[in-house]
Amino acid sequence: MSAPPSARPAAPSYAAVLRVPHARRTFANALVGRLSYGTVPLSLLLATQRATGSYAASGAVLSVYGAAVVFLTPARASLVDRYGARRALLPLAAAHGGLLCVLAALTWRPGAPVPLIGGAAVLAGVCAPPLGPTMRAVWSALLADRDLLRRAYSLDGVAEELLFVSGPALVGVLVAWTVPAAGLLLGALLMVGGTAAFVTSPAMTGPRPRTGGDERRGGVRGLGAPVVVAAGTGLAISGVELLVLAQVGADSGDTDLVPWVLGALSVGSALGGLANGAVDWRGPARTRLAGFAVALGLTIAAAGLAPGALTLAVAMACAGAFIAPALTTAYLLADESVPASDRTRAGAWVNMAVNAGSSAGGLTTGALLGHLPLPLCFALTGATALASAGVALAGGRRTEPARA
Repeated sequence: MSAPPSARPAAPSYAAVLRVPHARRTFANALVGRLSYGTVPLSLLLATQRATGSYAASGAVLSVYGAAVVFLTPARASLVDRYGARRALLPLAAAHGGLLCVLAALTWRPGAPVPLIGGAAVLAGVCAPPLGPTMRAVWSALLADRDLLRRAYSLDGVAEELLFVSGPALVGVLVAWTVPAAGLLLGALLMVGGTAAFVTSPAMTGPRPRTGGDERRGGVRGLGAPVVVAAGTGLAISGVELLVLAQVGADSGDTDLVPWVLGALSVGSALGGLANGAVDWRGPARTRLAGFAVALGLTIAAAGLAPGALTLAVAMACAGAFIAPALTTAYLLADESVPASDRTRAGAWVNMAVNAGSSAGGLTTGALLGHLPLPLCFALTGATALASAGVALAGGRRTEPARA
């Protein structure tokens, strides 16, 4: 006799993820706050350039802000794990929003000292709430089914990518009507309002108590594979963006085609992320993670042989199809590798690795471009993803006997 419909588990689909109690409200509010991260960097860059008249100063201010956001993410995430989202995120959001307002006031008109703008930018970055890692920890608490959790992470990753595309577009519309500093005020409003709504969701819980076993594990052990692959993926992504600019310029001299080629990379990533969540994977997450990194590296290396912009766009779409699956699987593996009391911090380490890799990738690729042929630069950029896959598999072989 079959079970009644109410007794059957929900189908493992994206719709089933959003039907989970409180999931839609919590996710939507988190996205509102996270949209701030898509609007603030460009607004800060434009506002500082207008206030100082210096591209070097605006680049430096953006760099110190980004460094403070990226490298202190695990520390801020540990506050969420220790004190709970409600007690940790609200003060961080209020401080971050307030400092964005200070930056807006400093850059509203020309003449502000660069050190003062830079200091306020660093403080704002220090206080940036880790909404992405916190939301992924909430998904993990809401969804006991690993298939549903994988779909939730895929949906989260695709939505986050869309935020980083729509955020700059929103700033572009805003600066057509007013000064760039208004984008900083918009970022403050999004962050404070979105975070306040996010933490009041019934899905939010207090800090998870640590057990003795949790303390012995140290919280972040076992994160080597996801962190290394995330860093390798970030390196590859930022390197490819610079290589596409050089390749299109060398082939046709028309750099107006570059946004379209890079757009194909983003579209491929979004479609790959959705497909990854829809497929019923059976293999272990570590093996999938390495497989996605290998596929990404090989596709990037092959893209260096593209004879024209159209072929390069197709190659970028194929490479993008492995970006979101690799990052989603990295977050999943990190979630599986730590106790519940450290989930936010584990996700933050992966998040930091992606952003740190992205920051370093442009520098290393730029240094290579002046000395090596473009196809070789593509191959070396792809090799970073391949190397990360090898490290992940080697690390898995070393830890499995110890766990046994």
